Amino acid sequence: MYSPKFTINSNVLKYIGRIEAAKEMIESAPLVPAYEAKFRQEAVIRTVHHGTHIEGNDLDTGEVAAVLEGEQIVGRDRDIQEVLNYREVLHFIDRRKKGDLSEKDLLKIHLLTVEKVLSKDKSGNFRTTQVVIKNSKTGEVSFTPPRSYEVKGLVADFLKWLNSSGGRDMHPVLRAGIAHYALAYIHPFVDGNGRTARAFATLVMFSEGYDIKKFFSLEEFYDRNAGRYYATLQSVSNQKAELAAKDLTGWLEYFCEGLAEELERVKERVKKLSLDSRLKGRTGQIALSERQMKLVEYMETYGSVSNSQWRNLLRDFSDDTILRDLKDLQKKGLIKKKGSTKGAVYILK
Repeated sequence: MYSPKFTINSNVLKYIGRIEAAKEMIESAPLVPAYEAKFRQEAVIRTVHHGTHIEGNDLDTGEVAAVLEGEQIVGRDRDIQEVLNYREVLHFIDRRKKGDLSEKDLLKIHLLTVEKVLSKDKSGNFRTTQVVIKNSKTGEVSFTPPRSYEVKGLVADFLKWLNSSGGRDMHPVLRAGIAHYALAYIHPFVDGNGRTARAFATLVMFSEGYDIKKFFSLEEFYDRNAGRYYATLQSVSNQKAELAAKDLTGWLEYFCEGLAEELERVKERVKKLSLDSRLKGRTGQIALSERQMKLVEYMETYGSVSNSQWRNLLRDFSDDTILRDLKDLQKKGLIKKKGSTKGAVYILK
């Protein structure tokens, strides 16, 4: 049975710590349902765009969003189909129930990924021919995956480990990172291997309940520096060893760093749209405008806000607009007014 080789070093521990801290904050933030839906939709758009762009898809984020909304755009048929396909992959991951992950799941992800892009005999089926990975600029072969007759056995061996007690005892992020590399190395299909490996890694995390409200997109981290992504994979593949003997430490450092960075970006956005945890029990699901959130955050930080302070904080808005916001916050029972009109200050209840 496959058994991954790696070291949990200080960098891996540091990134896992950052991941857990960001995860806790995101999951406990009292966002209203409308904001949660917005975050999830944005994550889908980012995942679909960057997950296909890194493979050469020319559509930009706006065009991807339009395609997902059912709008007609001018673009290559293949690019549009890849976007629609990757959305279906994400739907499959969302709907897939917890339990052992199987060859059937892997083949289904691939089938959805290459629907109407690859021929039917190559879609959702392991490759039966040898493939090589070439440098797009030089044409030089940079990686030769295992031979086709080894694919099915290597996948079965990997899945056996993934579903074993030892595999299940591992942190979900490490399991996902190992799955990503193993499938990228085995390269089970003629085409669509990168998207399939990344999607399967996401499925590994989601199946462990590690979806973090579906607010994040690791694909964006990879695509922002695609050269580093491929170089990190390549550095492990260059080790002259079979899959089980390859040291995955460098890859796992990179994988954990990516998730930590992405979740911290999400965390900062969530913080801007949520109330401090000590207000959570009292506010429940109260919808606040961005202006009101700025006012509440200011009061949380400094204890109160005066007339001159809120004018400076929201200088692009009229006094009447801000006073209406403050009155609304009072009605909602979040703040109270102290003092006379000119010297009034507002504090949290």
